[in-house]
Amino acid sequence: MAYAAGVDVGSTQTKAVVINEHGEIVGRTIIDTGANVVTAAEKSFLAALEQGGIDEEQVGYVVGTGYGRYKVTFGDTQITEISCHARGAVHMFPDTRTVLDMGGQDTKAIRVQPNGEVVDFCMNDKCAAGTGRFLQSAAAALEIPLAELGVVALRAEKAVPISTTCTVFAESEVLSWLGKGKKIEEILLGVHRSIGTRSIGLLKRVGIQDQITFTGGVTRNQGMVTVLNEALGTTLNVSEESHYMGALGAALFAMDRIKSSREPVRTKEVTA
Repeated sequence: MAYAAGVDVGSTQTKAVVINEHGEIVGRTIIDTGANVVTAAEKSFLAALEQGGIDEEQVGYVVGTGYGRYKVTFGDTQITEISCHARGAVHMFPDTRTVLDMGGQDTKAIRVQPNGEVVDFCMNDKCAAGTGRFLQSAAAALEIPLAELGVVALRAEKAVPISTTCTVFAESEVLSWLGKGKKIEEILLGVHRSIGTRSIGLLKRVGIQDQITFTGGVTRNQGMVTVLNEALGTTLNVSEESHYMGALGAALFAMDRIKSSREPVRTKEVTA
């Protein structure tokens, strides 16, 4: 059996996924990207192979994606993360028609066809205010572990309005509200709602259609998922694989290449 792999090199983290010919994930891994992008791609790929108990020689094709996709030096080709997140989302949730990908530095809204092809997309254009970076700034200001932000935010009964449109000033605004005596959970709920509002604005620009699948690293933040569900009046598709969706989509494209290479070449029959 042949295997295919996708490596998603993000600004914050690098993900790798290895799939079999049935499109099933047999190995996956995630590591911090760090300063050496080439090394991060290699380490992530090798770790995914090890997890799946697969030899590198068994992988027939590798696709790189993400902002550092051209640093996947061992890859066979590169495909944009927009296409890969769309493909991965539809593979995991076949009724997906809209994708919201929220990463460390940008947020993307993508409208897709039933086969996973991209119809339209747009990205945030206001610094990193509607991204995971905004959450990181709030975590730093309040000295709370990033993984706990969502849980703390959901304890609030009301939200403090966060008005800044740039992550550079997010820490100052958060500290300002803290100095005025506002509760930490109220501030964090305000941060989450601010991000949610900007994200929904992106979704409206491409046209919101059911079902909506949430992808990227911020999917691990339950507070963000809850805020988006409430604001949209629906339940977003989220799974344990949501953080790996770009790498999964890249692996699926890689498997397409493997299968297409096996198809016999058709020649026209010549008659006298």
